[in-house]
Amino acid sequence: MGSSSVESTVYTLTEGQPQPRNDTSAGLQTTNGGSYMLLSDTQLIETLAHFSRERIPERVVHAKAAGAKGYLEVTDDISDITDAEFLTGIGKKTELITRISTVGPARGSADTVRDVRGWAIKFKTREGNNDWVFNNQPVFFIRDPIKFPSLNRSHKPHPTTNASSSDMFWDFHVHNPEGIHTLFFLFGTRGTPATLRHQNGYSNHTYIFTKDNGSYHYVKIHLISNQGIRTLSNASAAHIAGTSPDYHSLDLRTAITEGNLPTWTVSIQTMQPSTVPTSGLSIFDPTQIWPHSSYPLRKIGTITLNQNPSNYFTEIEQATFSPSNMVRGILPSADPVLQARMFAYPDAARYRLGANYQFLPTNRPVNEVFAPTQRDGAMNFTDNYGGEPNYVGATIGKREDGGREAEVVSKMPAVFTSEVTEKDFVQPRRLWEIMGNKGEQDEFVRNLVAHVSEVTVEGLRKQVYALFAKVDQDLGRRLEQETEKKVAESAEHPKKSAWH
Repeated sequence: MGSSSVESTVYTLTEGQPQPRNDTSAGLQTTNGGSYMLLSDTQLIETLAHFSRERIPERVVHAKAAGAKGYLEVTDDISDITDAEFLTGIGKKTELITRISTVGPARGSADTVRDVRGWAIKFKTREGNNDWVFNNQPVFFIRDPIKFPSLNRSHKPHPTTNASSSDMFWDFHVHNPEGIHTLFFLFGTRGTPATLRHQNGYSNHTYIFTKDNGSYHYVKIHLISNQGIRTLSNASAAHIAGTSPDYHSLDLRTAITEGNLPTWTVSIQTMQPSTVPTSGLSIFDPTQIWPHSSYPLRKIGTITLNQNPSNYFTEIEQATFSPSNMVRGILPSADPVLQARMFAYPDAARYRLGANYQFLPTNRPVNEVFAPTQRDGAMNFTDNYGGEPNYVGATIGKREDGGREAEVVSKMPAVFTSEVTEKDFVQPRRLWEIMGNKGEQDEFVRNLVAHVSEVTVEGLRKQVYALFAKVDQDLGRRLEQETEKKVAESAEHPKKSAWH
C-alpha cells in the first residue's frame, strides 16, 4: 500500500483504482490451451515499469550509509559568541536526522573497509535547517577545492579493471602531499572504527559564530563519542566484511532498538579574530588542526540518536545535506574547500532528486518556507506559492519585511595558499610521535605496507617512501624495508587463484 492519509486494506493502482489482488496478471487470457498477455493489463505494466525506475542516482561519494533520527540538547551557555537559536538556551532540544557513511566505496560495499567516514547532520531548527557535514577524522586530504574530484577518483576503481588501485591512490597522494596528515589518521588505528557509535566527528573547516552586535569568533566543531573510541584490527574488519557486510548499519539500528542510545558531546574550539595573526596557524586550511593546549574544547550540548528510520529510502537515501545550510548566528569562513562544497552539495542534490528536493518530507524545514522566486520544476508537490509574484522586489504580494538581513563580518583575514611547505609535515610528525607513545607505530606501518606493496608503477613506491621520510626519516626507511621485503616475498610466492 502507498503512504496515503487514508488507511486502506484494498490493493489499488497508483492512481487509486481498487484491484482484487496484486499477485497475478489480470490480462492473462487463455485460448485452446495457450495464453497471451494484453497491454491493457495496467497493473502488470505499472509494476514492470516502476521496477526499472526504483533506483535514483547513487551518490558519487558517501554512497553506503546508515542513518537515524535524534535530537541535540543544549547543556552549556555559549550565547556570548553566537545568536544561533538552536545552540542557545540551556535545555533546548532540536530535532535532527543524521547519515553516517563510508566515502569511496559503492552503495553495496562492506561497512568495515579502511576509509574516512562522512557524518552529515540536519538540525531542523525554528529558523530553518542547519546542516553539519563532517568527517570522523579531524583533518582533510586537500585544501584546494579543484582537487576534490581527482582525490575521490584516485580512491575509486581503476577505469580498466573496475577494482581499487594502489597505483592510483599513491600516485595522487605522492604528488599532493598536503594530505599527509590525513594519511596518518587513515592508516592508523582509527581507520576502521568498530562501530559508528564508537567514533568522533569533526567539522574540519573553520566556521564563524556571530552575534547581532557585530562580534564574531572562529570555531571548529567536535562531536566526541560518549561511548569511547573503539576500532577494528585488519583481520577483524576483513572477517566482518565477509560475514556481515552491513555490520555498522545493523549495529546502530540494534543499539537504538534495544534502548542503548548512542550520544556525543558537542564542543567547539574558539579563536578570537585578533589572535589569528599570531596563532601560527592557517585557520582556513582543513589539513591542519588547532592544538587543544591553546584552544581547549568548550561544551555546547549532547546529541542523542533515539529513532530508527521506518523506511530507509524515504528518510535516509533521499535526505540531503549541505554545508551551505546555516542559520542566523553561523557563517562560513574563507576556507576555499568549504566555499566550494557550499555549491557542490546542493548541486548534487538537484541532480539526484530534482529541483524541489527541499520539499521531500525528510528534508523539509519545520518552519514555514516562503521562497516564491524558486518555484515550478519537476515533482513540485506544494501549492507552488499560488498566485504570489515570482520576481524580486514585488510589491503586490503578501510578503512582509522582517526577514534575515545579510550578515557582514569585516576585517576578516583571508590568507590562502595551496603550496606545500615544511609546515605541512609538522603536525603529522607530532602525530607519529604520539603514536609511539601509544604503541601504535607498528600497526600503522603494517597497514601502510599492506597497501603500498600493491603499487606496481615503476618508481612510485620510492616516492611513497620519500613522502613519509619527510615526516620521519626512520619511518621512511622502515616503510621501504618492510614493503620491499613483502614485494619480494610475493614475487617468490605469487597468490593462487581461489579456484585452485
